[in-house]
Amino acid sequence: MQIISLDGKLEKTFWNHVNQDPLDYYFFIFDWKFRSDQTKIMMAMEKDKVEGLMLIYRNFVVQLRGKREAVRLLLSDLGLEKVELQTPIDYEDLVHSKYSPVFREKLILMHMTRGGENIQITTVPTVLGVEDADEIAQLIREADPAWWGDMTGEQVRQGMAGALWLGIRQDQQLASVGMVRLVDFASNIGVIATKKEYRNRGYATSIVSALVKEIFKVSPNALIHVVSENAPAVRAYSKVGFKPYKAYVVIRN
Repeated sequence: MQIISLDGKLEKTFWNHVNQDPLDYYFFIFDWKFRSDQTKIMMAMEKDKVEGLMLIYRNFVVQLRGKREAVRLLLSDLGLEKVELQTPIDYEDLVHSKYSPVFREKLILMHMTRGGENIQITTVPTVLGVEDADEIAQLIREADPAWWGDMTGEQVRQGMAGALWLGIRQDQQLASVGMVRLVDFASNIGVIATKKEYRNRGYATSIVSALVKEIFKVSPNALIHVVSENAPAVRAYSKVGFKPYKAYVVIRN
């Protein structure tokens, strides 16, 4: 089995492979389509057949997919000391053989197809813009320090191009936010966060519902990733129509 860097000669082979399960390979497709200048993809090849893929984004975020032996070889080829790495949950032992995580979460990819939505908007969100970036960053840092503890307003501003942010304000402050990047084949809701004092009021459900409405104007598939132990979030997403699709483990070392 050979490890080969994706280039123009292998584009057709790559697309034929990832399009067999575009939900599982969502980030491979998205990053290669829209952020290829910051993305490297390595392919584990047996003759002309793809056995596994590794995505490296900004020399830090790593995604692994494929057969077990292919994932093992791709990991052995990975030269980064510091990573945020996602792999199918069955391969967690391979990850631990290379990295000692200081952060670990089990993620569930949830999926919904157009027509399966159960829209529930009890509080109508508004569209947020660059002027709200600092407040967004503060909210998501406080809501989940493990994931977003280092997020800054400038990072939010830089990432707003091509993203739709919705929010709900209460008592003259931002109480809940959500974000999606609208893509034709599938759209992934990347952020949902609510301040602790405003939880259990249906705000997250309203924002997810509003985002799903926008997704289905352009995409047949809606995706969202949720920490498996976050039962309130799983319930909220399930109410809107999302169903579990696949499980992954994410580590940072």
